[in-house]
Amino acid sequence: MKILFFINTLAVGGKERRLTELMKRLKKRQDIEFELVVMSNDIYYKEVLDLSIQIHHIIRKTKKDISVFFDIYKLCQQYQPDIVHCWDSMTAIYLFAICKLLHIKFINGMVVGCPSRQNILNKHWLRAKITFPFSDCIVGNSAAGLKAYNAPVKKSMVIYNGFNYERHVNIIPAETVREQLKISSKYIVGMVAAFSEYKDYKTYYTAAHQVLKRVNDITFLAIGNGTDSQSSKDLIENGFSGNFRLLGKKTGIESYINAMDICVLATFTEGISNSILEYMAAGKPVIATKGGGTAELVLDNETGFLVNSSEPKELADKLETLINDRQLCMRLGLAGKSRVKEKFSIDQMINGYADLYYSLMMK
Repeated sequence: MKILFFINTLAVGGKERRLTELMKRLKKRQDIEFELVVMSNDIYYKEVLDLSIQIHHIIRKTKKDISVFFDIYKLCQQYQPDIVHCWDSMTAIYLFAICKLLHIKFINGMVVGCPSRQNILNKHWLRAKITFPFSDCIVGNSAAGLKAYNAPVKKSMVIYNGFNYERHVNIIPAETVREQLKISSKYIVGMVAAFSEYKDYKTYYTAAHQVLKRVNDITFLAIGNGTDSQSSKDLIENGFSGNFRLLGKKTGIESYINAMDICVLATFTEGISNSILEYMAAGKPVIATKGGGTAELVLDNETGFLVNSSEPKELADKLETLINDRQLCMRLGLAGKSRVKEKFSIDQMINGYADLYYSLMMK
């Protein structure tokens, strides 16, 4: 079986991590051959370069560069894949017609979130409406995401993210991380997410300030692209800068999570968050915003707490609850780790995709 994977970029991100882990496992199989197309020069996950696979870079010269269609068409003709599997909405737009013309099975993997704006002003929603009718299968990483996009039920399926525990093999001890970051506080709270319009750092920082006014022995971490920007720094109140570490984009994120006592994800919309999955895999108690696919991962009061969007007081109250109850932290963390191993393992994810590929070949 021959598969051609398409993705806009392999920069740091959830779908990029999933595709990387999938290719690493598929490379060990004798029954599946694949190549990769990246529509940029970004390859953050360097493990991809160690796979000795053919990587094609097809890059637009402008946003309306129609020559890209011809480049993709030519590649598909030459490689003759049995299946084309795209991982975002832009590549879906490029591929749906080409796959129909060449009679190639097309897996549309663009559903990775839950759009709050479901109309033509949301480019991803519009691309979904255009490409779904021509897709042989639509894969989402959450049931909530498929529902939000109104994906046709008969050809849609959920394959949850899977965590690969091999990522914990070379983890740095928590005390070493503390020394590197010059942290002496009793507790560390952290949020791993890009500083963007989709993540609610304002609520996270506001809740942190509220907690610090009552309990000062805490350091709050912010890790992700842009968290060290001036816009991020401007949200920190005077007098509390010593209680924050705004670290920007980091590699080896597992080691930083290992050093955290409580993990937070404040957001506006989410599919299945890789950050939350990483928190739970590390056995950390989670506080996350309700909505999207988060409730499919975090069980409220069992593996963590779910709070309302843009409610810093509620988030602060949950933080203080966990800070004041170490036994509760341990119980929630262990339950979360158990849930990852049971429902969100890397083997379940890989087997889900492999089963999908073979089921399509049978049709």
